[in-house]
Amino acid sequence: MSGPGFSHDLRQRQTQNLVLAPQLRQSLKILQVAALDLRSVIQEELQANPTLEEQPMDGESLDKLNDAPPDPEGGSAGDPDDSARHEEMDFNKQFEILGKMDQDWRDHMAHAGGAQPFTSEDAERRQHFFDSLVSEMSLQEFLLQQAALIELKPQVQEAMKQVLGSLDDRGYLTQAPADIALQTGLPYEIVLEATKLIQSFEPPGIASLTLADCLLAQLTAKGRGDSLAARMIRDHFDLLSRRRIPELARKLGAAPDDIQLAIEEIGKLDPAPGRRFADDSNRVVVPDVIVEKDGEEWKIELNTDYIPRLRISSTYRDLIAKGTLSKQEKDYLTERMRSGKFLIDSIEQRQRTIERITREIIKAQTPFFEKGVASLQPLTMTQIAEIVGVHETTVSRAIANKYMQTPHGVFEFKFFFTTGYQAESGAAVSNTSVKEMLADLIAIEDRSNPLSDQELVARLQEKGLTLARRTVAKYREELGILPSNLRRDYT
Repeated sequence: MSGPGFSHDLRQRQTQNLVLAPQLRQSLKILQVAALDLRSVIQEELQANPTLEEQPMDGESLDKLNDAPPDPEGGSAGDPDDSARHEEMDFNKQFEILGKMDQDWRDHMAHAGGAQPFTSEDAERRQHFFDSLVSEMSLQEFLLQQAALIELKPQVQEAMKQVLGSLDDRGYLTQAPADIALQTGLPYEIVLEATKLIQSFEPPGIASLTLADCLLAQLTAKGRGDSLAARMIRDHFDLLSRRRIPELARKLGAAPDDIQLAIEEIGKLDPAPGRRFADDSNRVVVPDVIVEKDGEEWKIELNTDYIPRLRISSTYRDLIAKGTLSKQEKDYLTERMRSGKFLIDSIEQRQRTIERITREIIKAQTPFFEKGVASLQPLTMTQIAEIVGVHETTVSRAIANKYMQTPHGVFEFKFFFTTGYQAESGAAVSNTSVKEMLADLIAIEDRSNPLSDQELVARLQEKGLTLARRTVAKYREELGILPSNLRRDYT
């Protein structure tokens, strides 16, 4: 019986990959971020690109001030045959490539899976998946979840909130328990109890005042509280921070090799256990677009207060024009100018795309803008993409993290995209409007005899909407409304 055989051969295989150039990645990032975050992105580029400068707020328009960089051979970037122009990004074409790949994949899956009916619930699930963003848990939320498992006295609960509020993004205390007690008027013993309780939570090292305390807590949690590494931190942290191995060996009576192993053990600990969690999501929302009624028309105003206006520095253009630079210096500055011009074009393209999408949302959701949430119409990203002339992935990126101020309040852009149902009258009704109807029906119900989900189905049927009972139950749960047996008022 022969053993397993091994062989080598050469095979040719053809694969198709889309490699995103750094500039395209940058343009996608700029398209996705909100106005507040865009400022940070631009500031980073200003620091990295010497040919970019911020335009004074009362300056001329970006179009007039931002001439393209000169050609390395002396030509103008405005010339028809300029190579820089040929290298600039055609945004719609690039997004079309990305979109085509998405469409090809969907077509492949459609043929592979055979013809299957695509119901309104399928569309809703797809849209929900397409729109959803995963929100990570913050450190405070994680600690509060652990605190909820313990029965605490009211004063300790209050002290715990104060202690949690004093944690920085690393998970360290920014105030000592004595200072917290002094500021809040809570007894010091209560604040200390709450602090020690939080310090017993996961992750180890949380709510420490110093780095040494944090590292010691982690070693203690591992059962290494009496180890050489712990003694080193507890008694000689200053020498440890300076890596004075011979002095540490002499003071601790240990071999240098053992000191080195202890240092390696300490190096595996987490000096900032709070940073593994997401930042607290409670943040001020700044609308990216403001929509107001102006006579009979709806006026769109893009919020540019937080977006620096950029231009290419004339100083570097003049340096190149003088012809005194070496080829290497000239090539570097030209490349930086092209990069800066691309950034400016990306920002302008972002603003134009958001404005066009907003305009089409207004057209599709005019009943909402006129009357309110109950009049929201079914709308998908695909519909807007077809009108604007881009792929739905471009729409998805453009509306991500964006908010719109309307006469009825500030709404996330995704709010306007929702699947729906067709009423018996033929009118389309969005699922958001259906939820509004459900909330209204429950608000006016008889509390001694609340409406069951089946009865809600019947009431909606009277309004010309046919929904399954499980759909009504799902919408009720999404609204945070209890089932009928728990809504009953027995008084």
